[in-house]
Amino acid sequence: MRCDKKDLLLYAVTDRSWLNGATLYSQVEAALKGGATFVQLREKELDSEHFLEEAKEIQKLCRAYHVPFVINDNVDIALAIDADGVHVGQSDMEAGDVRAKLGPDKIIGISAQTVEQAVLAEKRGADYLGVGAVFPTGSKDDAVEVDHDTVEAICEAVHIPAIAIGGISRANVLELSGKGLSGIAVISAIFAQPNIEEATRELKSLTKKMVEA
Repeated sequence: MRCDKKDLLLYAVTDRSWLNGATLYSQVEAALKGGATFVQLREKELDSEHFLEEAKEIQKLCRAYHVPFVINDNVDIALAIDADGVHVGQSDMEAGDVRAKLGPDKIIGISAQTVEQAVLAEKRGADYLGVGAVFPTGSKDDAVEVDHDTVEAICEAVHIPAIAIGGISRANVLELSGKGLSGIAVISAIFAQPNIEEATRELKSLTKKMVEA
């Protein structure tokens, strides 16, 4: 298995909106110290050269903590640095094409909002699904909300692990209990917090309860 279910428990997605003078490196390190189990580098603004440089740095950090590291959307950068894999949305490259480019050993995550999308993604070689937005979210302008019954239906329809994404926080994560999820993906619930390490630790313990419920 390219992607172990337990690695998906607390999936941290980077965002430079909340750096406030800190470096992305130091923020990711704080999340890893707090127990983040997976890291996705998400860059919407950087040019290729800086993205590549940053990806190499964050990759080294993740390797030191033995945590899988994937790139959001950019298959070429993932290839260039030999990242553990990529995460792509429905409007990006199709899973089969990504697999053809990256080869058989890399992790491929796909965003899914419906059972049909989820089943197709699995069929085409996805290793895990990011399902959402499960709550209203401010970090993605075009996020489609997915109700919790659909989340459960997606988890039942596929054999690969699914994680919830979108608007998840300490206050609402337990509402996702009993749906069959393997974990959660978060941005602001970690990176917008004053103490990233502490916020990560607390969120991880709540997520464990949610998954085991």
